[in-house]
Amino acid sequence: MVTVLSIVHILSAIFMIFVVLLQAGKGAGMGAAFGGSSQTMFGGGGGMSLMGKLTATAAAVFMLSSMTLSYVSSQTDSIVDELQEEAVQAVEEAAPTEEAKPAEGTAASEEVKAEEKAPAGEAKAEEAEAVEPEKKTEEKPAE
Repeated sequence: MVTVLSIVHILSAIFMIFVVLLQAGKGAGMGAAFGGSSQTMFGGGGGMSLMGKLTATAAAVFMLSSMTLSYVSSQTDSIVDELQEEAVQAVEEAAPTEEAKPAEGTAASEEVKAEEKAPAGEAKAEEAEAVEPEKKTEEKPAE
């Protein structure tokens, strides 16, 4: 439906451009305005010409298609929302259900095994000792 509306919108815009360019300017009827015209029934400007009617029709079609397209686009999800939903689904599918453990035989796996064997209090004491020497070196006064 959006495609059909877009085509109608574009064609009405192009048609309106051509009709407006084909119309005669206001200066073309000035000779008739000073007494050379017998069309006084519709006033000095005369009735609405065929080109004027075509212009009004094209403008109405253009305006209606423009409003309809804006309404339809406001009722549908944007492409950004759809892409964000796809990205979230991809991340959820790719995320492992269990915590990733390091490969056997690496230094990281030995640290994990040591942490699992040691009670929680000892692991925290070791972390505190590892942090304290760094603080002591940083706290030396500058000379």
